[in-house]
Amino acid sequence: MEFERAVRKRRMVRHFTGQPVSADAVSRIMELAQHAPSAGFSQGSAYVVVTKPELKKKIAMLQGETEYSSAGFHAWISEAPVNVIACVSERLYHDRYNEPDKLDNGKEIAWPTPYWFFDIGASCMIILLAAVDSGLAAAFSGVSDPAGMKKLVGIPDHFHPVGVISIGYPDRDVRSPSLKRGRRPSGQVVHYELW
Repeated sequence: MEFERAVRKRRMVRHFTGQPVSADAVSRIMELAQHAPSAGFSQGSAYVVVTKPELKKKIAMLQGETEYSSAGFHAWISEAPVNVIACVSERLYHDRYNEPDKLDNGKEIAWPTPYWFFDIGASCMIILLAAVDSGLAAAFSGVSDPAGMKKLVGIPDHFHPVGVISIGYPDRDVRSPSLKRGRRPSGQVVHYELW
């Protein structure tokens, strides 16, 4: 698929058919995720790919799917053939920036921005776009109970689960009422030379 078309087609789809997603498609999507930017090539992102129905139901419970369903949305997390839990390790960034080639006068750089969150966000966007490029759809839901998610799927302590990306073949869904807001005009978003 052409890149621009994939970007314009991408949206959070919150209802999936029962059609399974091939292991090859999942493998391709996850391989592409590893091409996300990574400060100092720290490579602090990691993922848990879940396809087992009982585990998906437990993830959905942690993600508050019951509240979504009672608000009129589909139970998309538990119904999606694939859930990807996106995680990031701040520690791996500090470890990398304490290596000799990254030290600044013998010290780790100051981190005015926690770039590990930028990197995992970029990785999640690649997953969302790769799903569309594969003829699939996806939706992101933020993890509100990191400790519970870590315990449920065995995520190491130094990794932080940031979100669950549900992937599958799209079905007609209830669109978010927030979409009625529309996109902000380009002139309010893009500034050239000066703000």
